[in-house]
Amino acid sequence: MKFANNTYLYNENELLSKLYMKHFVIYFSLLLYTNLAISQTDKEKTESTITKNKIEGHIYFLADDLLKGRQTGTPENKIAASYLANTLRSYGVKPVTQSVMKGSNTDSYFQMVKLNQVSPIQRLLLSVDGKELKKKVAIKPSKMDFTGEAVYLGYGLENDYKNKNVTEKIIVIKSGGPNATDAGAAYNLIAQKEQLAKQHGAVAIIELVDIDETTWGYVDHSFNSERLELANDQSIITVKKELAYLWVHDENHIQAKAFEAKDKLIAKLKMDGQEKKTILSQNVIGMVEGTDPTLKNEFIIYSAHYDHVGIGKPDETGDVIYNGARDNAVGTTTVLSMAENLAKFPTKRSALFILFTGEEKGLLGSQFYVENPVLPLKKMVYCFNSDNAGYNDMSVISIIGLGRTTAAENIKKAANSFGLKAIDDSAPDQNLFDRSDNVVFAQKGIPAPTFSLGFTSFDGDVTKYYHQPGDEADTLDYDYLLKFFQSYVLAGRLIANDPANPQWTAGDKYEEAGKMLYGK
Repeated sequence: MKFANNTYLYNENELLSKLYMKHFVIYFSLLLYTNLAISQTDKEKTESTITKNKIEGHIYFLADDLLKGRQTGTPENKIAASYLANTLRSYGVKPVTQSVMKGSNTDSYFQMVKLNQVSPIQRLLLSVDGKELKKKVAIKPSKMDFTGEAVYLGYGLENDYKNKNVTEKIIVIKSGGPNATDAGAAYNLIAQKEQLAKQHGAVAIIELVDIDETTWGYVDHSFNSERLELANDQSIITVKKELAYLWVHDENHIQAKAFEAKDKLIAKLKMDGQEKKTILSQNVIGMVEGTDPTLKNEFIIYSAHYDHVGIGKPDETGDVIYNGARDNAVGTTTVLSMAENLAKFPTKRSALFILFTGEEKGLLGSQFYVENPVLPLKKMVYCFNSDNAGYNDMSVISIIGLGRTTAAENIKKAANSFGLKAIDDSAPDQNLFDRSDNVVFAQKGIPAPTFSLGFTSFDGDVTKYYHQPGDEADTLDYDYLLKFFQSYVLAGRLIANDPANPQWTAGDKYEEAGKMLYGK
């Protein structure tokens, strides 16, 4: 009996010893893994989550013909949004829920965006001085049937109205201004010229635009097809009578010079047949909470637009699908790469990932977001946007607005770590800073550059693919893209872990907006 009892005690002690050793090994392994994770550098953490296979998987899916160019408001755009939301879910990125957003009752990754779908003008007839002007688009449509006097008014700027009576007349102007000759600059002057024309009683503006055939093709595609705008409360409305604003293609201002020599012009303008109906699209949003007890209350936004321009004019091969691999499946994948990395290795500051709809239709998704943010804008200390046209230099990364924020050194350091060089905008004449979603955050005061594929001039392999059916996934260099994505993720990590908040550089045009937003 004694022997049996001792044997039992021995077996019990041996079992306890084995269990203790097993738990010790497990505990030690977990401790070792935790210490290794903590001791990893930001560069090592970046490299551990980004691979060419993952990059290719995202881009090939988003730029597939089946998604028909991801045009906002289409079923294919919604498929892309669902893919993005479920990818965030698979990484462990959380939706912005009621626990962090007061008054919300949703745990969805979608922010619904209400839009008006505006049909193309069904009839647009225009002649000036007896000459029919065929290449035209309605920038600001207004139903009208006008026959009467037109006045040539130079650039249509303030000084051009001196000693001119344009009440109830059409004004004919040339694009841009004395120091603004490209299409982007001309477009940026529309609001100013429209306001002046209204103040002086004009009924319509005919602006003769000096741009090349390729650029005119972009303009024609944008305005002579269905377009979108942020919706008001009416589901179906007709365009009310207002001042009409038309662009007419006039390369080298040949027509403008002819009209300038005339003392009096007669114009005929007929425009009608436009309607609006309400549709829904969606921004895709997720978050990862930061690790620092204090800094986690500050957020870095990682953003890109996932829409593209859909189906359009065929190219020489007959291809009509504008796949948008560069613009902006690449940018979208940049944000997904950041999301996967931060879900595994959070930074001190929290992260908000926003994938916008409607950028190609006029920054609609981002404009809607800043007026309806899921978290207070004053908590957003930086917006690291990614948008692309193309690349023609694989040794660099182009940061639109690199020198405009104090995060520039972190971005340069990240690029250098992967054998690339971060450079600023090489085509300032294109006004790229104001043409992507970053600008709506900048206007609110949030430092917001755009991270782009490398270009040293806005031509060559940039314009070859920009808004063209040939922008396919299989035309990209994925060795370069690997370094590009790694640079973005590392830059984001360095900025999010930096004890100092990123700021606008002194004297920047948005510095005052930043002071108002942050109260300093």
